Amino acid sequence: MTNFQDLSQQIADAVETAAHSVVTVHAARPVSGTVVGPEQVLTAAHVLHADDLRVRTPDGGELTGTVVGRDPASDLALLRVPGLGAPSLAPGTGARVGELLLAVGRPPHGVQATLGLLERAAPDRGWLPSGAAPFRGVSGGALVDARGGLVGVLNAGVMRGTLLAVPAGRALRVADLLATAGRVPQGFLGIATQPVHLPDVGGGTGSPGRGPRGRWARGAGRGRAGLTVVQVEEGSPAGAAGLRVGDILLALGGEGIRHPRELLERVREWAGQTLTARVLRGGEELDVTLTVGER
Repeated sequence: MTNFQDLSQQIADAVETAAHSVVTVHAARPVSGTVVGPEQVLTAAHVLHADDLRVRTPDGGELTGTVVGRDPASDLALLRVPGLGAPSLAPGTGARVGELLLAVGRPPHGVQATLGLLERAAPDRGWLPSGAAPFRGVSGGALVDARGGLVGVLNAGVMRGTLLAVPAGRALRVADLLATAGRVPQGFLGIATQPVHLPDVGGGTGSPGRGPRGRWARGAGRGRAGLTVVQVEEGSPAGAAGLRVGDILLALGGEGIRHPRELLERVREWAGQTLTARVLRGGEELDVTLTVGER
């Protein structure tokens, strides 16, 4: 079993590894930035008030960075920093609830780190709670696991007093889109929805909550959740696919939907993709194929 001294050394090694890929970005106030590719740095968009910025590298040098693009949904901005080398951080294997995580930033006076415990998981398109205490200049820094793998890009400006992170997978996708197109397309369906709870009823050999021929069995029980469609925009992707007011959206792209915000977050990053929506209509479940629009 790892003793305390070994654990302490492992944590220090992970911070040192991450620090090689964390820079200081001199924006409206100094913040951190995470190197995600040769000459590429991700940082927090909300602190950038200019397109040309000074970037202090891990070895103490100073380079000029230019904003390539910004993504309001993730509050990430991609900088191009000529002369900056490739990152040393490999993506983490996926943080688990209860795992120790390290928030690593580079404020003006050097590397700083705090330790957190992941208390709950988050979907890849959502915000990951780091469990670490925020500190001045940490936004844009790296959230890493005990092996020094990149778990996310930090942001202390989303929720006051809480240090969140854009999950690494999402952050790297945003970086790729900004690098190639200068923007992240925003997907939309053109519907308004409200949460609804549907009753599950036991009995029989069919799926829970459904009776003969796939019809929804009504009655008491805890049930599952979905979204009732209360408005469909004329000429929208949802309208073109045949969604109607009164339909209950159960899943999209094979994933259950429980809250309008969750639907918005998912669809935003699925612009142009063709997906299958599982819908409850008149007590009958059916699949609807739709293509997410782009704004």
